[in-house]
Amino acid sequence: RSGAPAALTACPVCRRCGLAAGRSYSGGGAYPSVSLTCPLPGVPKAVFAAAESRERFETRVTVLENGLRVASQNKFGQFCTVGVLVNSGSRHEAKYLSGISHFLEKLAFSSTAQFGSKDEILLTLEKHGGICDCQASRDTIMYAVSADARGLDTVVSLLADVTLQPRLSDEEIEMTRMAIRFELEDLNMRPDPEPLLTEMIHAAAFRDNTVGLNRFCPVENTDKIDRAVLHSYLSSYYTPDRMVLAGVGIEHEHLVECARKYLLGVEPVWGSGQGRAVDSSVAQYTGGIIKVEKDMSDVSLGPTPIPELTHIMIGLESCSFLEDDFIPFAVLNMMMGGGGSFSAGGPGKGMFTRLYLNVLNRHHWMYNATSYHHSYEDTGLLCIHASADPKQVREMVEIITREFILMAGAVGEVELERAKTQLKSMLMMNLESRPVIFEDVGRQVLATNTRKLPHELCDLISQVKPSDIKRVVTKMLHKKPAVAALGDLTDLPTYEHIQAALSSKDGRLPRLYRLFR
Repeated sequence: RSGAPAALTACPVCRRCGLAAGRSYSGGGAYPSVSLTCPLPGVPKAVFAAAESRERFETRVTVLENGLRVASQNKFGQFCTVGVLVNSGSRHEAKYLSGISHFLEKLAFSSTAQFGSKDEILLTLEKHGGICDCQASRDTIMYAVSADARGLDTVVSLLADVTLQPRLSDEEIEMTRMAIRFELEDLNMRPDPEPLLTEMIHAAAFRDNTVGLNRFCPVENTDKIDRAVLHSYLSSYYTPDRMVLAGVGIEHEHLVECARKYLLGVEPVWGSGQGRAVDSSVAQYTGGIIKVEKDMSDVSLGPTPIPELTHIMIGLESCSFLEDDFIPFAVLNMMMGGGGSFSAGGPGKGMFTRLYLNVLNRHHWMYNATSYHHSYEDTGLLCIHASADPKQVREMVEIITREFILMAGAVGEVELERAKTQLKSMLMMNLESRPVIFEDVGRQVLATNTRKLPHELCDLISQVKPSDIKRVVTKMLHKKPAVAALGDLTDLPTYEHIQAALSSKDGRLPRLYRLFR
């Protein structure tokens, strides 16, 4: 045909040359008649991209001669996140002054044997576009660096220095004392009481043991903690067998090579002598109540002040993240959901969770109803936080106890599927982020020496049935409750009444009969 290349005028295989008949270019030439179902003459066979083998994306773990575990996860990109996780935290401070982990978190990335100051460390990282951070929780201390993957050698050298060779100078310790005092002051003045309530509910649930020990340094201990106290603690808990070097976005062999170079056979600054015996106590759930009477009328003044609220948190023991019931508890927590009384809504915001549908949508005076699930290697805690006007505290507590009892009732197929889908969606979205993958790899390897991949967790979530939810809730409701209360507590029911409500069939508080109102 005129205007069409000779090679494309007809298909020698199937002769479908009438496909473009009657159609032409704006210049007058006809479209070439080519069948898209047949190979083009004279064109090389197409090679299509195939999914790479899954092995490339599995977490690889190597144990060095000194017991240090090196774990890595490959991820496409120019940057990597590398860090050291230590099996140490406030739960291990029973034999020491409370607040050591809080001090170590604040002292992280200060001067070391190799670097004269924090500024030197930051300038070194800056050359590789890097940032650093340290977070201490109840059971783990995590030192992390995100930087260009080409600077891996420098990053691992720096991490080894920060964890094993800190100078802990008198000046740095004094600055840390000031920072901690300020943080404690700020904690009591913040309008959001959630961090304070979380501390209180743990202290009530696990009174004076393991995860119930204070995560923040008490004010009276700030002057007692010095270099000698810190070295004593570090010699017991900062040992290679209690550490994991985790990396995301780097080759495993390169990370192992750097670990051998900088973390094998290194003498820590506190010496290699044996410290005190490691505290391996198992968490003992006690239940109980912790109340803090506090004037909350002026926490947030200004043009739109937050009204005076009383905050209640009620919790029950769940299970450890190593148990099979951990997944049903995670689904249950997602099913309860909740949040503040104001939300922008939208898909995936949890507006169809029970605490929205049954609590916030029905009781306009409730400012907050949120479910939380805290899980550790030997225990767990499922709790609901609620806030309302001090005059409606009794009614608020009854609404929450009723929700706990209703957990053991019928679970709709639609709400269960929604909770499972939302949990899987949240898991996969969080694991898009490199620092989150790093923390997941590090924490799982620290606890289990291996890592469950996201698709395995999604399979486990999919298998959760209504009977699993009912089973874990029934078991949970047999435990004594833990209660934390903050604010004006004049109308707060007694602990015995809350316990009775959680043992009843309908979750109602015992009736109060008064001669005079």
